[in-house]
Amino acid sequence: MSTLKVSPKDFFFWLGAIIGVYGSVGALIALLFQYITYAFPDPLAYYVEPYSGGMRFAMATLIVLVPVTLLLMRFIRKDIAATPEKSDLWVRRWALVLTVFVAGIIVVVDLITLINYFLGGDLTTPFLLKVAVVFLVAGAVFLHFVADLRGYWTKNPGQAQMVGYAAAALITLSILAGFFIMGSPSQVRLYRFDDQKVSDLQTIQWQIVNFWQQKERLPLDLSEVADPLSGYSNPLDPQTGAPYTYETTGQLSFKLCAEFNAESQSDAQGRTYPKTAELVEDNWHHDAGEECFERTVDPERYPPFSKQRSLIIEEPLKP
Repeated sequence: MSTLKVSPKDFFFWLGAIIGVYGSVGALIALLFQYITYAFPDPLAYYVEPYSGGMRFAMATLIVLVPVTLLLMRFIRKDIAATPEKSDLWVRRWALVLTVFVAGIIVVVDLITLINYFLGGDLTTPFLLKVAVVFLVAGAVFLHFVADLRGYWTKNPGQAQMVGYAAAALITLSILAGFFIMGSPSQVRLYRFDDQKVSDLQTIQWQIVNFWQQKERLPLDLSEVADPLSGYSNPLDPQTGAPYTYETTGQLSFKLCAEFNAESQSDAQGRTYPKTAELVEDNWHHDAGEECFERTVDPERYPPFSKQRSLIIEEPLKP
């Protein structure tokens, strides 16, 4: 048993390393789950996150935590190589045993879940892939730290270094895959601009329909739709600051146009982002460049307010 006392440096190095390991493993599993969800989207999912927020957060966590964790573990191993007695510090034993215990629990729970779904006849490809991810990642962590408890990595520093390089390479590839799916940060910003433009056009369209219901005619231009009393003003293109294009094409028809950066984004099942736009009957799918959306007001579906009031007045009272 080592007579060395745990210094503040030892304690916080191990604490930081373990937090880094847990955070990195959790982020890696979450990122791989996001890839599986992207490849096998749930048709019952009500909302599809258009900008891969969960994927971005997991990638950011890995980009920060993995280098920090590897650096801390490198300092710890160099410290142990210089002072072998430090391999017996209680903080090291507790950290390793706790990590092995947590990883083992995760593997056991993973197997129980898999068997439960198997017995229920509800095994799906995405579920099996997610179970495999948890099993492989948690299993690798379990084996790694069991070997550390037995002193394998201390006796074989070259092997420990190779494992570190392999883990870094795997995580780097996982992060790079995310950029292929969601695009570069600049491309994501362009998608966000396009999403806002669609939202603006939806707002303008509703205001035009409301204008028709009130006045029984389409506005000559968008300035007629603006209502200072209610505080409504027509939104402008968030990217250029220019007004959107509006033009009447008939007594009940009109078109709204905007300049888009890219084609509407879709998932593996072809569902267009943002998913909320699918709740609107009109189609808001667009290509890159200028896109015009032809719309026709249906008087039966959107009757004038004057007609609605007259129907209420003329409706006979029911006994």
